[in-house]
Amino acid sequence: MERRKNNMSILGFGCMRLPKKGTGIDLKETRREIGYAIAHGVNYFDTAYIYPGSEQALGRVLSENGWRDRVLIASKMPHMMIRSMEGLEKLFQEQLARLRTDHIDNYLMHMLPDTAVWDKLCRLGIREWIAEKKEKGQIRHIGFSYHGNTENFIRLLDAYDWEFCQVQYNYMDVHSQAGRRGVRYAASKGIPVIIMEPLRGGRLVNNLPPKARRLFDQASPRRSPADWGLRWLWNQPEVSVVLSGMNSMDMVKENIRIANDVKVGELGPEERKLYGRVRKAINQKLKVPCTGCGYCQPCPAGVDIPGCFRCYNVTYTDNYFTGMREYFMCTTMKAEPTNASRCMKCGRCERHCPQGIAIRDELEHVVRRMENPAYRLGAFLADRIVGGKQDDK
Repeated sequence: MERRKNNMSILGFGCMRLPKKGTGIDLKETRREIGYAIAHGVNYFDTAYIYPGSEQALGRVLSENGWRDRVLIASKMPHMMIRSMEGLEKLFQEQLARLRTDHIDNYLMHMLPDTAVWDKLCRLGIREWIAEKKEKGQIRHIGFSYHGNTENFIRLLDAYDWEFCQVQYNYMDVHSQAGRRGVRYAASKGIPVIIMEPLRGGRLVNNLPPKARRLFDQASPRRSPADWGLRWLWNQPEVSVVLSGMNSMDMVKENIRIANDVKVGELGPEERKLYGRVRKAINQKLKVPCTGCGYCQPCPAGVDIPGCFRCYNVTYTDNYFTGMREYFMCTTMKAEPTNASRCMKCGRCERHCPQGIAIRDELEHVVRRMENPAYRLGAFLADRIVGGKQDDK
C-alpha cells in the first residue's frame, strides 16, 4: 500500500467504531479485522481517550499478537478535561497503560477549536510538556484535530510547529470545515494531512438521495459510492492518510482494494464533473443556498455565518443530530463562540453576499432549529470548560 508521508499508509484504520458485541467491543472480530488490515499494508491506527473502550481494545489486540512494532498509533488528548500539567501527565500515563505501549507515534490535541484555547494550554505549560515527552521518546509526532472554519484552521497551523493535522474533508466539504484551501495550506507548510469523515460517517454511502445514487450508478467506470468518495481524496497529493471507521470485514477488504488501486491525479475532467453533479443533487435538500465563499465574513458580532448555515443544512441533508453535533463543535466549543444567536442584525453581511441570501432572517431560522434548551445547557457547560470560567488548578 502506498505511503506518502512519514511512513503512514494512505488508508488509516479509525478505531472509534470498532465492531460491537452486546454492550462492548467484540475483541475477536476486532482482532480479525485489524490483523487482516496489517497483513495488507495498513499501518496507521487512530483512537482517542474519549472513545469508549477503544484504546484498551487496540492496545490489547496489538500487544497479544505482537503487532505493536508494525503499526503507528495515533491517539488524542481531550483538552477540555485538562486543568494542569499534572492532570495531563496522569491522563497521558493512563493512555500509555491502556495502549500497552511506551510511546504514542502521533499525539493530537483533540478537537482544538481555535488559537484562544491553544493559548490557554500554553499558559498551563503545554509547550514544555510536549518538548519533554518528545525528548523522552514518549511522543514521536505532535498534531491536532479540527472542526471549524478555514480561517481559524490556518491560524492554528501558524500558532505552533505542528507535525501533522487531522481535518474533516470530503467532496461535500470543499469550502467548509478546513476545506480545500486549508488542506492545501497545511501541505504547503510540509504538514501531513490526515482526513477524518471521508464519507461523512457513511452518509455519503448509505444516505445518498436517489438522484445522487443514480449518477454514480450510471457513471463509467462503474464504482461504488464509497469508491468514488475515497478516490476523490486520494486523487489529491496534499492528502496523506484517509481514516475509515471500519467495523466489518467487508468494509476493510473494500477499502484496502480501493487504496491499492488509486494514484494521484488519476481522475479526468468528466469524473471531476461527476462530483459536481452529485454535490448539486445532494444540495437540493439545502435550506440555505450558502456556498461557503466567506464574503460575508468577518461578522462584527463574531458569528461564523457559513459555518452556522452549513450545520443547519446538515440537519436536512444528513440528519438532525449530526447537524446539531457539528453545530456545537464548530460554533460553541470555543473560547469565543460563533453561534447564530450572536447576530446583531446590522446587515453588513447581506451587502457582501453574492448569493443574495437574507442572512439575518436565515440566522433566525438557525437559532430556532438549533439553539434549543438542550443546546443552551451544553453551551453553558462549554463556556465554563472551554472559556476558562473555572480556575485552572
